[in-house]
Amino acid sequence: MTRSVPIPDTVTLHVPFRVAKRGGRKEMHLPEGAIQPHKADNTLVKALARAFRWKRMLESGEFATIAELAEREGIAPSYMTRVLRLTLLAPDIVEAILDGSQGAEVTLAQVLEPFSLEWKKQAQRFTPS
Repeated sequence: MTRSVPIPDTVTLHVPFRVAKRGGRKEMHLPEGAIQPHKADNTLVKALARAFRWKRMLESGEFATIAELAEREGIAPSYMTRVLRLTLLAPDIVEAILDGSQGAEVTLAQVLEPFSLEWKKQAQRFTPS
């Protein structure tokens, strides 16, 4: 079988996208309608992991107070308290953060701000529309 049209040596593919900064990192945003894979925000995931680890350490009696644990970890007790608050997030919000479907507007700075303990109100605040 012979081809009448030769195969080109190079193929150019144009993909429209924009680069946006998020949490000090650059992310690629595809155009409207394009399917974007979910990617977990490592900063949020790390904060959640720390929060649940610290909670476990406090509940086990390994440390008696937040101040004692904060000193051991070498961080300010006020920061530790804000991070520990993440253990009060609704399970579906924690799951969304872990699988990266929480939405680009949900950042570590936003979840460290005081939030309602009611899961419905949390969903209104942290779930993308």
